[in-house]
Amino acid sequence: MATNIPANLKYTKEHEWTLIEGDTVTVGITDFAQSALGDIVFVEVPEVGSDLKLGSTFGVVESIKSVSDLYAPVSGEVIAKNSDVEGSPEKINQDAYGSWLIKVKSKDMTEINKLLTAEQYQEFCNSSH
Repeated sequence: MATNIPANLKYTKEHEWTLIEGDTVTVGITDFAQSALGDIVFVEVPEVGSDLKLGSTFGVVESIKSVSDLYAPVSGEVIAKNSDVEGSPEKINQDAYGSWLIKVKSKDMTEINKLLTAEQYQEFCNSSH
């Protein structure tokens, strides 16, 4: 059961979290995802300036158990990437919500309405077992 689900964030069914500040959307993977993946050994995210489309793959997280694609929670331009996490991917295991992956300048703020609240994400995690 997923227990660490901060209420101030929005979530995707692909287990990404988003922090929305104006039209900037910070993206990472949830505590539930890092726990399911196990020890994360590699992270690949797009370069600054890359264009993302809602629902398209934008990178990968690799653990000793599996490789998982990352999916864009919104459409927009990548305005920052977290090089710390690329260099030390285990930081995601240590602090999933403190280890963001990319920041996106959203092109369409209505897409945010498709994201899950903390309560909806909790229910989704509980029902997917």
